[in-house]
Amino acid sequence: MTEVTRILARYIVEAKPEDVPAAVKREALRSFLNWLGCAVGGSIHPTLDRTVDALGAFFGQEQATVLGRSERVDILNAALLNGISGHVFDFDDTHLKTIIHPAGPVAAAILALAEHQPVSGVDFLHAFILGVETECRIGNAVYPAHYDIGWHITGTAGVFGAAAAVGKLLGLNEQQMVWALGIAGTQSSGFREMFGTMCKSFHPGRAAQNGLTAALLAKRNFTSSDRVIEAPRGFAHVMSTARNFGEITEGLGDHFEISLNTYKPFACGIVIHPSIDGCVQLRNENGLVAEDIASIELEVHPLVLELTGKKTPRTGLEGKFSVYHSCAVAIIHGAAGETEYDDAVVANPEVIALRDRITASASSSIREDEVKIRLTKRDGTIIEKHVAHAIGSLERPMSDADLEAKFTHLSEPVVGADVTAKLIQLCWALEGLSDVGEIARTGANLSKKN
Repeated sequence: MTEVTRILARYIVEAKPEDVPAAVKREALRSFLNWLGCAVGGSIHPTLDRTVDALGAFFGQEQATVLGRSERVDILNAALLNGISGHVFDFDDTHLKTIIHPAGPVAAAILALAEHQPVSGVDFLHAFILGVETECRIGNAVYPAHYDIGWHITGTAGVFGAAAAVGKLLGLNEQQMVWALGIAGTQSSGFREMFGTMCKSFHPGRAAQNGLTAALLAKRNFTSSDRVIEAPRGFAHVMSTARNFGEITEGLGDHFEISLNTYKPFACGIVIHPSIDGCVQLRNENGLVAEDIASIELEVHPLVLELTGKKTPRTGLEGKFSVYHSCAVAIIHGAAGETEYDDAVVANPEVIALRDRITASASSSIREDEVKIRLTKRDGTIIEKHVAHAIGSLERPMSDADLEAKFTHLSEPVVGADVTAKLIQLCWALEGLSDVGEIARTGANLSKKN
């Protein structure tokens, strides 16, 4: 059998920044910018408060920043906390081919490391690209079978990406990188059962922390299997019913998975986005208010109901996995940002009443990024909308200005306008930085205790 793990490790170790096309580097900057805004904004979520309350007594040396907060913690816990905050709003990036949210596990791990040892912007960006490449290629090899049996692929594949990126910055040799991937793989976990709970964001946080741990151990020659990905009792065979190792080994360096990354305009599961987009369009084009509507019928891909079929969500986190709640707020508020997934909005009687008038049916003829909507008004008028590709998709991408506006909306309430502007500036100037730790330190909220 081909040495899949070693081939991948060798590529990571030998890859050079100058071999990466400028367009790929630009998309990596966009990916990091998007994640950083999500992480700063997500730092005020109760999930972070409860994590700090539970683990604070056990934090180690004050080595790294918790974005958007005043605490400084050891780098392993910084990776965990920033990994959680970057995903807790479910507003981060998506590699649509696998539904991996690739930036979080990688960025949280290497940003923590960048406060522990000097890391240049050039090296940071290259490690970030390689980490995303690693997790997405491994995800490609097992998707959709791995996902279908219940694994949360951001957690399970993300740990490999974090280990690869940190290992690159630590200067691991080929054998050490093989071990780093092995140590990462044996920590691979995360269940889709946890969607709609605080554990969902815990998955990329733990992936960042465990990937960082894996690379640090490998640097000290902590050993693992050399065949963690391809062995009969390794990752791909144990955790998936089907696999294609060519997705990992073929074309390394010729094309980059980060070029396929997309960014969310709505703070919820990506498969709901076409439905939200369509409902916002119907609202704005027809001046609709909730009282006008007798019913809304959605025709969606089967995965929409499998992932987001919660008819009666009770919390904001559950609302992110309810296509019914999401469409209701899209009509009522014309938006589906983090505000629309507050616990109080989920419990709002007007939202509940409209939500109860929304139905959805699955059709295998509908793509994952498509929806057909049939809206019936109380006066009997029927309005239909077909969304072929949602805003934020590769076909209708968010612009740099869109990403900056999203960043500002998330970050300003936490760290203010001046710090937010500085963070955006630092992200775009990343390759020119001599010390990437400056970004993390700038993103701290020192004005108050959280």
